[in-house]
Amino acid sequence: MIPFLGLAIGVIAGLVLEPTVPSYLQPYLPIAVVAALDALFGGFRALLDGLFDDRVFLISFLSNVVVAAFIVFLGDQIGVGSQLSTGVIVVLGIRIFSNVAAIRRHIFKA
Repeated sequence: MIPFLGLAIGVIAGLVLEPTVPSYLQPYLPIAVVAALDALFGGFRALLDGLFDDRVFLISFLSNVVVAAFIVFLGDQIGVGSQLSTGVIVVLGIRIFSNVAAIRRHIFKA
């Protein structure tokens, strides 16, 4: 119940406050969101498998976001930011779809 309450409060706060992302952070936001989704689906898969650990989830969530943003930042510094962004999105996308497939098999037994 607490996670759903936190989600509802976060959504309402986002709609009311309408936060803006500074222009220097805008290239990293999509990467951070995809990295966070990867950790979220991985955590849900672990929950269904009975292996969920909140400490592992939190570390995975934060490290995914930081490492993905760092890779894109590094790419920007050497002039290949868009290529590295695409690479990060592809890798995390494959992980997300893999986790979703495992979740689907677990829920629907198919």
